[in-house]
Amino acid sequence: MIQKKIDGLILDVDGTLWDSTGIVAGAWTKAAIECGCENIVITAEQLKGLFGRTMTEIGNNLFPQYSEHKRKEILDKCCLYEHQALEEDECQICYPDVVQTIQELAVKVPIFIVSNCQSGYIELFLQKTGLTPFVKDMECFGNTGKDKGTNIRLVMERNQLQSPVYVGDTQGDCNAAEQAGIPFIHVTYGFGTTGTSDREIDRFAELKEFI
Repeated sequence: MIQKKIDGLILDVDGTLWDSTGIVAGAWTKAAIECGCENIVITAEQLKGLFGRTMTEIGNNLFPQYSEHKRKEILDKCCLYEHQALEEDECQICYPDVVQTIQELAVKVPIFIVSNCQSGYIELFLQKTGLTPFVKDMECFGNTGKDKGTNIRLVMERNQLQSPVYVGDTQGDCNAAEQAGIPFIHVTYGFGTTGTSDREIDRFAELKEFI
């Protein structure tokens, strides 16, 4: 149970705030083929099972037959095409009430984002949703090369947080929160399941009921 007064709300992105896998799958397939991966089709379902891991882990899973150097080349192009595709796509891919809920909660508690994504991905999410003014700080694997639990601690230290919570959708998110020593809230509508959590919510807007 979450007993202390929450002084920070730290959010995951993929599977928690939005589902970009349909757009990203097409972009990554195009990039991989251009890099010489013949007859490859990367699907949204594949990515739902991989998002939340570090980019290195995702590359090892999708392209195990290639050298580390080649995997990096493929992933770099995947990320470039992904960014372009997400910028150009006008579809609303956030889960219901995410934008409004963050805007309302930011009045009550500082909002942060920590993800295992590449550099620039969180900024793109904030740009597309208009949420830049409502998020105080962010960190990701692409910036630091560190795991999610460590990046959560970095955000906590930079912002002098004593009792934040982490909100995510996978067991990896749960493990990261545990590593950082903070409570975890599991969103059940996301990409994964968890064995344990301090609280579960079925809709993102439910955060307003106890924060």
